[in-house]
Amino acid sequence: MLNISKVQLPLQLPTFSRSSDMLLQPLWDYFLFNHYFLISSPFFPVILCFSSYFFSSLPFAVLDLLGDMVPSIHHYKIQQERRPTMGMMAKSFGRAVYNHLIFVLPAVLTQTCFMPSVALPSSAPTVVEVLIDGLAALLLFDTQYYMWHFVHHKHPQLYRWVHAIHHEYMAPFSWNTQQLSIPELITVGFWSNLDPILLKCHPFTTWCVTIISIWMSVEDHIGYDLPWGLNHLVPFGLLGGAPAHDMHHQKPNSNYAPFFSHWDRLFGTAILPGKITEKKVISKASK
Repeated sequence: MLNISKVQLPLQLPTFSRSSDMLLQPLWDYFLFNHYFLISSPFFPVILCFSSYFFSSLPFAVLDLLGDMVPSIHHYKIQQERRPTMGMMAKSFGRAVYNHLIFVLPAVLTQTCFMPSVALPSSAPTVVEVLIDGLAALLLFDTQYYMWHFVHHKHPQLYRWVHAIHHEYMAPFSWNTQQLSIPELITVGFWSNLDPILLKCHPFTTWCVTIISIWMSVEDHIGYDLPWGLNHLVPFGLLGGAPAHDMHHQKPNSNYAPFFSHWDRLFGTAILPGKITEKKVISKASK
């Protein structure tokens, strides 16, 4: 337990001016009084990002390795003929580790030398604020990445030097989510950090957006059209999910949006996802 009498924290006693504060304020107080130095560290967002990526990807990596040993789940594999090997997984995961060790951590360390730390607020956000601000952050990032993604697929040099590394495999898998070049990592990281600031999100909201967006990104890359996937749980086809992004890796000039489907529909870049496998393509060609 943190001894507040010895350590001066930039906190004020919380006031429960709104009824919805009661839901999140105890949790926020727990973080502040028990883990303040962790959550206020400039390295905390990096830890949160990488741990979210690791723990979101791990179950699907195990599923990929088990393969036909779990037929009830593996039946939902989109590209049945293309399955990741241990070597492919190690390469993609190694790229993510390399990027964080060689670029992300030094960048954060350099930032701490020139930018002062910001004190965390004493009051928690309301549940409504978390939902509205979180959705706004996801929609803003979705728009930014759609435009960036579209341009990088249309410009051969940009694609070759920046984005091609992510398309090394036609059939995506969970560890492939963060197989990114340094320029793409910079772009994604820049928007991910800037958007919550522009929207004036509470730190707790920013953390929730981080976890949810990484989960959605991993789910886009798992290569399974699971019935409990977000694209099935969210109505009206608002989310593309794994089927849409899997189709993007098969047909790169389609389905550019990372999460939602509205931009691809509006600009005519949407392709309805389906289980297109080599066997089906061959059988159609033979006819």
